[in-house]
Amino acid sequence: MAHRPKRTFRLRRADSSDSEGAEEPSAEPGAPAKQAAPSPEEEDPPPGGGRAEAAERPLRGWNPRGRGRGRGRVWASSRRPRVDRGSVVPESRTVDLSTDEEYGTHHASESVGNQSSSSDSSSSLDKDFSSLVNIPDAAVIQAAHRKRELVRAQQDYISLDVKHTSTLSGMTNSSDEDPESEPNEWERRIPFAPKPQTLRQRMAEETTIRNEETSEESQEDENQDIWEQHQMRKAVKITEGRDINLSHNSEFQTVKKFDTSISFPPVNLEIIKKQLNTRLTLLQDTHRSHLREYEKYIEDVKSSESAVQNLENSSNQAQSFKFYKSMKIYVENLIDCLNEKIISIQEIESSMHALLLKQAMTFMKRRQDELKHESTYLQQLSRKAETSTNESLVIDENTQRILEELESRRVRRRQARALSENCDHQEGTSSDDELSSVDMIDFQKSQGDILQDHKKIFEDVHDDFCNIQNILLKFQQWREKFPNSYYEAFIGFCIPKLLNPLIRVQLIDWNPLKFDSIGLKQMSWFTSIEEFMANSVEDSEKEDSSDKKILSTVIKKTIIPRLADFVEFIWDPLSTSQTTSLITHCRMILEEHSTCESEVSKGKQDLLKSIVSRMKKAIEDDVFIPLYPKSAVENKASPQSKFQERQFWSALKLFHNVLLWNGLLPDDTLQELGLGKLLNRYLLISLPNAMPGPEVVKKCNQITAYLPEKWFANSAMRTSIPQLENFIQFLLQSAYTLSKSEFRDEVKEIILILVKIRAMNQAESFIKEYHLDHLKSVINEV
Repeated sequence: MAHRPKRTFRLRRADSSDSEGAEEPSAEPGAPAKQAAPSPEEEDPPPGGGRAEAAERPLRGWNPRGRGRGRGRVWASSRRPRVDRGSVVPESRTVDLSTDEEYGTHHASESVGNQSSSSDSSSSLDKDFSSLVNIPDAAVIQAAHRKRELVRAQQDYISLDVKHTSTLSGMTNSSDEDPESEPNEWERRIPFAPKPQTLRQRMAEETTIRNEETSEESQEDENQDIWEQHQMRKAVKITEGRDINLSHNSEFQTVKKFDTSISFPPVNLEIIKKQLNTRLTLLQDTHRSHLREYEKYIEDVKSSESAVQNLENSSNQAQSFKFYKSMKIYVENLIDCLNEKIISIQEIESSMHALLLKQAMTFMKRRQDELKHESTYLQQLSRKAETSTNESLVIDENTQRILEELESRRVRRRQARALSENCDHQEGTSSDDELSSVDMIDFQKSQGDILQDHKKIFEDVHDDFCNIQNILLKFQQWREKFPNSYYEAFIGFCIPKLLNPLIRVQLIDWNPLKFDSIGLKQMSWFTSIEEFMANSVEDSEKEDSSDKKILSTVIKKTIIPRLADFVEFIWDPLSTSQTTSLITHCRMILEEHSTCESEVSKGKQDLLKSIVSRMKKAIEDDVFIPLYPKSAVENKASPQSKFQERQFWSALKLFHNVLLWNGLLPDDTLQELGLGKLLNRYLLISLPNAMPGPEVVKKCNQITAYLPEKWFANSAMRTSIPQLENFIQFLLQSAYTLSKSEFRDEVKEIILILVKIRAMNQAESFIKEYHLDHLKSVINEV
């Protein structure tokens, strides 16, 4: 059966056309039939002169599936006497009037088919039907078909401007209903079930289903061709020679002819090859991008699986939460405890520092006062000797008291050296740091009170909050149980800040200037930190940047500032014992624990600057070598000679203490302080004033012994360092003076000194100039 395709349309409304297509009874029995008023669109008479008359109750409306066909229906009635229980009721018939030319053509073709099939109908029915509609002939149908084909070829759509609507609609009405097929009124049956769908409804439904299954454009063309062919078959008899293509193949498709007028660009092998290569490159790029996406997805899958595995293997979340909560509470309590105790720590630390500073200032002021008073006294004594007056020297009571105390301390030191059989000691090299019994008692009492308060700082605190080992144990448990969160929290950078107050408490009674002071390595906090660092995970990358720097950070933030305070305010550079102890601690800190140079460099530079500054101040304030007439100096028992000797050996002691910093301070700094400021400015001024002899050679030997050996380690040196030029000239002058006397051994000692300080050219010139051939062996041996 032919199916009409979906068409665009203009909707023509009719009265009572909103039914769903179910047929209803026309009237009650015995009720007169009412004639419906026609709509305005239907009042125009059709071209054939027939006029459609609407029925009272339309039996059918348009199908919802077929509302896309673009046509409305008007139901006309032809009255025909019918008998129903003795009463005559006019019979209602419906005629479907199409609103477009296409639909009129369709019904006209159906009417032709219906007329051919119902040729034996009654003449009265034919007359009534022919009075309503005009059936077009074959020529009209064929002309309409050609017009539609022409319009389709030009605009690819069928115009909705339709003529002869009434004529075609009358034919449709004739084709839809056959008067002979109408049953009589008494033969009708009451419909208890929905009436089967009409031909048009079935065609519309099947067309809709087919349009949903196939492509819309191709199926519309195919259905249109099929529908037109069926309509043409109904309208006219197909004769041979017609130009209408009515192929009966299964697909019903019109073969398109090839247009030879269309020209295509030339194609050669290179163009094809280039296009294929381009296509291949695009496919390869796409493939590579897909591979990268695939690899990314694989990585995501692996990472997800790993995360799932880690979560499955992780400890119980409740235990983790409990641990973190307890650790949080512990750290908060620890910080609160330290914040509360830090005030007491600072007070006690300041008290101890003030006590040591007071003692150091006492020694320094006493030494400077004694030096001033003794120098004034000897100066007055020298002036009296020059004037040769017999008047007694008047000395005030304060000066007399100071000189007596000074001499009494010297006597006690001589007695102590005699008991220890130290006969090589020189006057002036001992550190005058003795306190009186009263001052010593007061110092010890104050120090004891401070240490007693120091012990009370954490007496009300649990060991878990004041013992460094217990604190580090807490963090070690965290590191072992949850290393990731431990390193992500940067605990290695926080530990030095937490331990700073506790370490300062242990350093309150630590004096790095004492010869018997405990070393840092022997302290409990030092060993606890080393153990904590040793127990860390060796292959952890984060551990290198946090836990390994704990000790160096503690030294930088806590130890070096405390050492700098001792150096700047308490250290006495004239004291060899203090200098030696300080150098021991500084060497351990600056050399052995400078593993991370960038962390310790700033603190190290600050400490070394304070050391150099303090030694410069000592050279300017504490070194004094007076010059007296030779008559006063030649007498070794004279007070002037003794005072000059003491001051020379005191300056030489400072020279020694300065050069002890070799290896910690730069060589140019040491040469400037030791050679430039002390040797050339003070010592070499005093030496020429002394009588040449064994005493002068002994002093020169002692000066040479204090010089660092690494300054003369180069065996190819023939000339000594520039700062020793004045010293070399003094040695040559002394050797020349002694060579004229009986002191030949002293001349040999001077030549050995020249060789030791790498003044080889001067020594050889001196031997050659004064014909001291017996001393060439000394140079050759060296």
